[in-house]
Amino acid sequence: MEIFISTIDGLAQSSGFMGLNVQNIIMILLSFVLFYLAIVKQYEPLLMLPIAFGMLLTNLPMTGLYHPELWDPATNPYFAPEYIEQQGGVIVNYVKETSLDYGRVLHDGGLLDMLYLGVKLQIYPPLIFLGIGSMTDFGPLIANPKSFLLGAAAQGGIFITFLGACLLNLTGIADFSLKEAGSIAIIGGADGPTAIFLTSKLAPQLLGSIAVAAYSYMALVPVIQPPIMKLLTTEKERSVKMGQLRQVSKIEKVVFPIAVTVIVALIVPDAASLVGMLMLGNLMKESGVCDRLVKTAQNELMNIVTIFLGTTVGATAVAGNFLSVKTLFIIALGLIAFCMGTACGVLLGKLMYLISGGKINPLIGSAGVSAVPMAARVSQKVGQETNPSNFLLMHAMGPNVAGVIGSAVAAGVLLSVLG
Repeated sequence: MEIFISTIDGLAQSSGFMGLNVQNIIMILLSFVLFYLAIVKQYEPLLMLPIAFGMLLTNLPMTGLYHPELWDPATNPYFAPEYIEQQGGVIVNYVKETSLDYGRVLHDGGLLDMLYLGVKLQIYPPLIFLGIGSMTDFGPLIANPKSFLLGAAAQGGIFITFLGACLLNLTGIADFSLKEAGSIAIIGGADGPTAIFLTSKLAPQLLGSIAVAAYSYMALVPVIQPPIMKLLTTEKERSVKMGQLRQVSKIEKVVFPIAVTVIVALIVPDAASLVGMLMLGNLMKESGVCDRLVKTAQNELMNIVTIFLGTTVGATAVAGNFLSVKTLFIIALGLIAFCMGTACGVLLGKLMYLISGGKINPLIGSAGVSAVPMAARVSQKVGQETNPSNFLLMHAMGPNVAGVIGSAVAAGVLLSVLG
């Protein structure tokens, strides 16, 4: 009997119930909310559902799947030797780097720790971009190069929000470092992989909060954008019918990804991994000689990486990082960034409408955020509400795909300045 009682007591002591606390319960309930949004509301379910499940797993005590302490330099430091080079008593070169002990991660980490290496080492987001590139048609952008301007303008929300976050820090309202401000601002690009890419480098402690906010707002594009578009445009502007785009040749489509890769890599080297993989996927598609690779990038590879990315990003949403005032600021500032990006695109569209003598519908500017193709569909929908014979989808796809490039470049700029 004593052996039986001690066995039961041992099982009870080793069960997760003994480690369950209020914070764990709150995070588990929040994961249930995300399950509801993904399954019932179908808000970006391909990533929202894995994120929710990763959040659930990491907050179930004593599972040993994810160890946040392994990723915190304060608790798992490995300091590279300090290197100081002097000439005549003057320091001419000084290097002091801090990196994580990946050997300890591999030795002591759990399943999700191992998979999180793909995020930490900047592997998953570029692979997602490879899949996106293999499914993207840059024809509308090539046919109307002015769309680049609209895609660039829509990134204005990123930099406006970055300055706003810095201002909140200076006034003492919120406590954000420059790297955290940059990571929050990238939500305005409406590009989940780019947000994950930048945040994992600059502010990994905010990764869970920023990923949830980014994908939530991407799913809410049809709700957030129309009021802004209608507020900033007149009925006359919204009813403008645009002419048919010219036919783009195969040579143009093949040269485009090569040219963009060279130009972006030379101007913003830190964006080369994202833009380069995006353009590689597109080049494989447009070349017409890599059908097997294109199908793999579009399907098997994209699906596998999406599962790993979503689950591990969700795993970073531990109670200690997620349940904080910063998360509330992230949600608010992320919404502001997204709204400002939409507004900047529409306002430049209005300017182009005036310069062109009323030939450009400013609604296509809202598609400059890189939520492909949802933002372009919203431009089409709002335009048809005003003029049922209006067809703006292909015109809006130009700024939309330009926004994908623009958000990656914006992330590269922030990384080069803050990283």
